[in-house]
Amino acid sequence: MVRTVRFGWDNLTAVQQWLCEVLAITPATEEEKPKPRRTQADKCAMNYAAAKQFHEREGHLQVPRKHTERTMGEDQEEQELRLGAWIGNQRSRAATLTPERLELLTAIGMRWT
Repeated sequence: MVRTVRFGWDNLTAVQQWLCEVLAITPATEEEKPKPRRTQADKCAMNYAAAKQFHEREGHLQVPRKHTERTMGEDQEEQELRLGAWIGNQRSRAATLTPERLELLTAIGMRWT
């Protein structure tokens, strides 16, 4: 509960903030706050970039199911994405994907069967 109060300090009223300060509870610093969650669109964009990287390197998108692809994230940190699982999921969900996503993946060599 204290953690919630510290992270949500700006949502507290002035009286609530004062009471917390009396109890030696201070607002969380920026370093302590958790990173914002990634949206589905962000995750899709990251996986698409990894698929494109794999295709440019290997010349195909026949990615083994357990393959992980290392990429550089927006924050310039290296990250590992489970590309094989993502490609397999895209193939199995082809009927429900948006036309834009189908077109993007087809353009980099995705085989749907």
